Amino acid sequence: MVLDAQPDMVVVGEAEDGQHALEVLQAVSADVVLMDIRMPRMDGVAATEELLRRDPDGPKVVVLTTFDLDEYAYAALRAGASGFLLKDAGPADLLAAIHAVHGGDAVIAPSTTRRLVEHLTRAGAGPVAPSPAQPDEPAGADHPRLAALTPREVEVMRAVAEGRSNAEISAELYVAEATVKTHIGRILHKLALRDRVQMVLLAYDTGLVAVRPGS
Repeated sequence: MVLDAQPDMVVVGEAEDGQHALEVLQAVSADVVLMDIRMPRMDGVAATEELLRRDPDGPKVVVLTTFDLDEYAYAALRAGASGFLLKDAGPADLLAAIHAVHGGDAVIAPSTTRRLVEHLTRAGAGPVAPSPAQPDEPAGADHPRLAALTPREVEVMRAVAEGRSNAEISAELYVAEATVKTHIGRILHKLALRDRVQMVLLAYDTGLVAVRPGS
């Protein structure tokens, strides 16, 4: 009801589980999919993987999670989802998330980024990097996966992974917000990452941002 009430949004389909969602998306064209995690027959992780396997340039996926209970959210982000929302998100947050992913951004709230990654890292989630680090590889800014980045791009990537917004990064680095967006675009291109979500996960994966127990 909330979505259909918006002048620039139309709900083109609804599904009762992941398998049904894939069937619906073969018959209708959608820009954004709101994907629950826990569903019968096929859960949201499997459905997201299959959807993006069929069409990597297809709909953007936003997963819904209870966060504290649903560790599958991390796997969904790795599978290609453009972000996550808590199930108790209000209408304004839901609409903002849809607009953000439709515009090519990612939905990963700065206030919950660290808690999400730390919670799921402690739970033993696997790496997001296409080439996982070997035991003898350097971590942090010297990691081979980050070799293409300039020092300033490393700074920006670290700030994004620490949960800072573009405006906060702009103030911290004394650069224009448009410059921050440019740096983020270059980081995504150089590292062949889909969006801001994958950038955050890779920053933790390479040790650019450390997981600190109890932080």
